[in-house]
Amino acid sequence: MQSDPCHDLGLTHLDDPGQMSMVDVPEKSVTLRMATAQGQLRMSEATLQAILAGQGPKGNGVETARLAGIMAAKRTADLIPLCHPLPLSSIHVDLDSDPHLPGFLITATVKTPAQTGVEGVEMEALTAVSVAALTLYDMAKVLEKTMVIENIRLLRKYGGKSGPFEL
Repeated sequence: MQSDPCHDLGLTHLDDPGQMSMVDVPEKSVTLRMATAQGQLRMSEATLQAILAGQGPKGNGVETARLAGIMAAKRTADLIPLCHPLPLSSIHVDLDSDPHLPGFLITATVKTPAQTGVEGVEMEALTAVSVAALTLYDMAKVLEKTMVIENIRLLRKYGGKSGPFEL
């Protein structure tokens, strides 16, 4: 039996001739997998206060961004090539105001008891944070166009082939 050079190199999403392929997960065990990601949306103090006072021009930006983050986590496989659609059991998106930024600290935690590819639900958590930040930006862009989305990163995860991770 010949070895597969792509897999020998650790390239899990390429087949023998080097073409993109989806990881076959039926051999993977069903385990609980969890990931938490975080990012920031920096803005002026005036914009932060307007959002907190509910004076955003498009309505409640925080709750709209929370819902957008939840919806985005559920649609990650439609957005990121080669991500498996996962039955997510829990999605929490928090937008906490931080006067020291000033702005919002956005945190998403996603869980699934499922078979996944090599890792777990990191992409779903990262997508939730990204889309929540973009949505809050959209909701407040009339107030300020210089807001900055930054520091989107994985904070922790467990489950998956590589084992636990904590930043």
